[in-house]
Amino acid sequence: MSTRTIRVTVRGAFAGLTDTQRAELLAAAGEHDVAFAAYTPEGSLTYDIAARPFFTFRFADTVEQEQDIPAAVTRAEAAATAYLTGRGYGFKDLSSQAVDMSQIPLGKRGRKLAARGD
Repeated sequence: MSTRTIRVTVRGAFAGLTDTQRAELLAAAGEHDVAFAAYTPEGSLTYDIAARPFFTFRFADTVEQEQDIPAAVTRAEAAATAYLTGRGYGFKDLSSQAVDMSQIPLGKRGRKLAARGD
C-alpha cells in the first residue's frame, strides 16, 4: 500500500501576549516570515505580528489511508499547541485544513513526466 502525503495548515491568533512576548515575536519575525514557509514533520510557524495577531502553522504528515487524515489533523493541532505553549504564547481560534497531495491534479510538467514514466 502506498503512503499519502498530507499537508495540514493550522491557523489561529495569538492571545494575551505580554509586551515582552510581543517584543520576542517581533525580534524573531524574520525567521518566521512567509518566505520561509514550509510543510515539515516538526511544523513551521509563520506570522507578521507587526501587522496582525494571526499565525499559520504548517505541518507535513503521511498516512496509509484516507480514513487516517483526521488523525494527521489532530497530530498537527497537537504540534502547533505544543510549539506555542512550550514558548509560553497564548493563542485562540485554531482551525485546520488538510490537503491530500495525492489528490492534487498534476500540472503540465507533471503530466509530461508521468507520461514518460519519470
